[in-house]
Amino acid sequence: MSGRDLFCQPRRFGRGAALTLVFASVLVAGAATGSLPQQWSEGHADSSGPAPSAAAGRAEDVTRAAEEAAADGKSPMEAAERAVSRSGDRWAAVYSEGEYEEFEDSLDGRYTGVGLEARRERDGRIEVTKVQSGSPAATAGVRAGDRLRSVDGRSVDGLPVTDVVSLLRGDMKDAPAGTAVRLGLERGTRAWSETLRRALLSRDSVTVRRLSGGVTVITVAAFTRGVGDSVRGAVEHAPPGAGIVLDLRGNSGGLVTEAVAAASAFLDGGLVATYDVDGGQRVLHAEAGGDTVRPLVALVDGGTMSAAELLTGALQDRGRAVVVGSRTFGKGSVQMPRRLPDGSVAELTVGHYRTPSGHAVDGRGITPDLEADDGALKRAETVLSGLGGAS
Repeated sequence: MSGRDLFCQPRRFGRGAALTLVFASVLVAGAATGSLPQQWSEGHADSSGPAPSAAAGRAEDVTRAAEEAAADGKSPMEAAERAVSRSGDRWAAVYSEGEYEEFEDSLDGRYTGVGLEARRERDGRIEVTKVQSGSPAATAGVRAGDRLRSVDGRSVDGLPVTDVVSLLRGDMKDAPAGTAVRLGLERGTRAWSETLRRALLSRDSVTVRRLSGGVTVITVAAFTRGVGDSVRGAVEHAPPGAGIVLDLRGNSGGLVTEAVAAASAFLDGGLVATYDVDGGQRVLHAEAGGDTVRPLVALVDGGTMSAAELLTGALQDRGRAVVVGSRTFGKGSVQMPRRLPDGSVAELTVGHYRTPSGHAVDGRGITPDLEADDGALKRAETVLSGLGGAS
């Protein structure tokens, strides 16, 4: 992992399915080398930096609990989990060494699962929207449009899509590739069960398609490595003068550097976001040279999270895109990792990020300019037509 990589990725591990936003590049570099720094700030541990915060104190409490457990021959990870549960930090979490490694795999577009994408309908039912080619789900004959009724006997009706994904993928410790998961499915009047074996899969985080009127739809599933370049390439190859739909629905986040690179495809430099780490303010800027003329609509929904919200907020606040869809998830807090004696990793919230206009995303999300649900893409085409883009 590059020392310049920043990431904000919803975490779906078994312990609370925490959603984690990690910013400090020096800490990410430490995660790659196995030697995370002992300070929970980004180079501001000296006496001239910000005063220690309550978050830093919580970090010390977690580390102390883990170290004392190790000295007593007990599990540092379990001790850290107990300390985290008492911290009052809803985004805090503790991950085993293996879980953290799998998270890093996900930044390269790899994940363990069955190859399904789904959405929740207005009535609460879960519908399969896409089946990855060559995946266990595809081999079993699952199709887009099928209804997912249960996972391992648990009804999924009414559950958030993020919880359904967690059930499908399973706990990383107990459900690696090769483990079984039983799905209850429905297609028309037919209802049946199918047992699948999870597999290590890879996905294309960016897909591009052209609508009949010339509009280019760029769908970004997650901000894995290389996504920024892929988005820029898709913009450069779009038909001259035609509008673009940047579809961020269901985007669970990823590398902040890639989200900023994607923003750079549509901005000529300038502010993308600000964030604070333990009292110190930081900024993220786009690179110059992006396409600032082509009509642009960003599609979002309740599954648009973290880095995807950061990008959406930048395009909306900078007046670069019309945002269409429904309110985004609202994950805008900053966590930092600390390596524990047994190799596990603890993370606690140390700050929050804001959009260029100063909007705080955490717990609030981003409100679209135009509300739309099932017909969001059609609405986007209408907007582009009004903006002068081909449709």
